Amino acid sequence: MNNTYFITGIGTEVGKTMISAIVTEALQADYFKPVQAGDLEYSDTDKVKALISNSKTQFYKNAYGLKTPMSPHAAADIDEVEIELDKIVRPKTNNHLVIEGAGGLLVPLNSEDCIIDLLEPSDRIILVSRHYLGSINHTLLSVEALQNRGFSKIGLIFSGDEHPTTESVILEKTQLPMIGRIQEEHKFSKEVVLKHAKALKPKLDEFN
Repeated sequence: MNNTYFITGIGTEVGKTMISAIVTEALQADYFKPVQAGDLEYSDTDKVKALISNSKTQFYKNAYGLKTPMSPHAAADIDEVEIELDKIVRPKTNNHLVIEGAGGLLVPLNSEDCIIDLLEPSDRIILVSRHYLGSINHTLLSVEALQNRGFSKIGLIFSGDEHPTTESVILEKTQLPMIGRIQEEHKFSKEVVLKHAKALKPKLDEFN
């Protein structure tokens, strides 16, 4: 059975794109980033593509490619377009699909919809948490937002070096499975991504 894995974070710059690459490689899944804001010359799709070793993964075009590195609703306003939810159509594939969100769950797409509104009930949701002052609060709020919407298939990946007291309290309070931790790396390359992908694969299979 093929599943969709929606990768979101507790905020911006927490490692979603690197973890998307690792999960994509581990599952040899297809990859889709619905909304790209800024960095169109070397987008997150380009970054993931450059880190994938397998030949099975297919990459799909952004539904919206916006010029300015801002919240999608603001970047869309600058480009004089409006992001419409019904125009963000998931690609049809017979493979697993990894979808990478933009920023956190409540990042606005327009005046009504946020990233969380892109989620579907059957999605496996991977929440990326990175340690910083306030990250416990941001992680717990993100989990609460998901659970309040009725989502239950949620797993955590910690990004960066281990911080036991932070991780233990998050796991205790959420009772969510820890899929893994992606340690800080000097540089992410195909070889490094493949190493992490192999380590993560058993936990992803359990999460499946």
